[in-house]
Amino acid sequence: MTDTNRIEISGTGLRCADVVRVARRSASTELGADALKRAESSYQLAVELGAKRAVYGRTTGVGANRHTVVDPESADHHGLRLLRSHAGGTGDPLPDDAVRAVMAIRLNQLAAGGSGVHPRLLEVLQTALRVGALPHVHSRGAIGTGDLAQLAEIALTLAGELPWAAGDLDPVAISPGDALAFISSNAATLAEAVLAWHDLSRLLAASHVVTALTFCALGGSAEAYSERVHAARPHPGAVHCAAEMRRLLTGAAEGRRLQDPFGLRAFPQVQAPALDAVAAVESVLAIDINAAAENPLIDVETEQAYHHGQFSTAHVALAFDQLRAALHHVAELSTARLGDLVEPDLSGLPPFLAEGPAGSSGIMILEYVAHDALGTLRHAASPVTLGTAVISRGLEDHASFSTHAVRSTVAATAAYRTVLACELLAAIRALRLSGVRLPDTPLREAFRLADGGLPHIPEDHPLSAEIKQAERLLDRLAVL
Repeated sequence: MTDTNRIEISGTGLRCADVVRVARRSASTELGADALKRAESSYQLAVELGAKRAVYGRTTGVGANRHTVVDPESADHHGLRLLRSHAGGTGDPLPDDAVRAVMAIRLNQLAAGGSGVHPRLLEVLQTALRVGALPHVHSRGAIGTGDLAQLAEIALTLAGELPWAAGDLDPVAISPGDALAFISSNAATLAEAVLAWHDLSRLLAASHVVTALTFCALGGSAEAYSERVHAARPHPGAVHCAAEMRRLLTGAAEGRRLQDPFGLRAFPQVQAPALDAVAAVESVLAIDINAAAENPLIDVETEQAYHHGQFSTAHVALAFDQLRAALHHVAELSTARLGDLVEPDLSGLPPFLAEGPAGSSGIMILEYVAHDALGTLRHAASPVTLGTAVISRGLEDHASFSTHAVRSTVAATAAYRTVLACELLAAIRALRLSGVRLPDTPLREAFRLADGGLPHIPEDHPLSAEIKQAERLLDRLAVL
């Protein structure tokens, strides 16, 4: 679905949700009234400073070549040489939605007015987004200290030296100081990070609905979600999770047991760190997608160029490492609830929710599938921030590997989607078998959607297609 609203690009106030709208719903962008003015002032100042003093990447080489002064007679070609040498990305191309997100984020960062790039680069980025022109951007080539290879590919495409992957625009000139100023950013990593944040946020929202369906199938006790209980230990994520469960379960039948298994009873406590971590990720990303983090910073207010280390993305890397660790606990609890659903002593239903002749396996295989996905998630949850890199002849001696933290999160999210889909399949089957009446809350609509979207085949049969259908249903359940 296309988003017909315009998103203002001003260098401040861009939200992660806005980036998702541009990337996946083709929302249009519009440069704020002062954005080009700020960019022009920054560009003019950068030119003046470069005429008076050494400015990294403008009058010098980069990396270990930082003290090598560029020959003034070849300065006009220095920027293009820099872009050509750095456009060495490899691997699979970034998906179209990620490329749109890169362009939107980089446009917003440049609109903050700290880069010193010529304003025409902002204008051409906005035009490309408007007409749907997309550069070909490789996925591999960043270690969390600037997405140099990916952004160099975009710049060379804008300059007409690389072909467009989709659409086409007339080439723009690259001013001598534009090259490093344009590629000095982590916009590609941030783009993938925003999309990963969005996808995982939706799954965590859907998990409240799936857990509530399991709760009803197992005859859970709502005491564990009491407002009084969570006021006594008010971690934000737990308070939110318990409130969601109360919203979904108001009017549910009284619980069958004095105390439920941990999968139900400890759900808010296990879900909470993931909810808090995903909120922390959003806060980190909101800062970085609005940051004038280019090195050097061309500061119009003080009329200075500041050389610095804002290219480091340790905040991003560590936030995603923490999020994956928390997600692993959440997924473990989902597999535990799946185990509860196939256990007659807890469900009051046939073993493995089988409906065929004696010895039928029912949904037995779902536990294998879920634990396979959980194993994948466990490996993806390993922290990437325990390693580093020493490059450029020893000058650049630290890397956050935030790019890898984000991509590990993408892998973990895909695995969690499978885990949660297996629980959803089991919960719907158990509710069909038991005939439990659901409370008059959005949970009834959730069951209606799932019951209509998943076939009811009593006899043993292959479940692969149903797992995929359940995975697709999760996004619809998230909005309930």
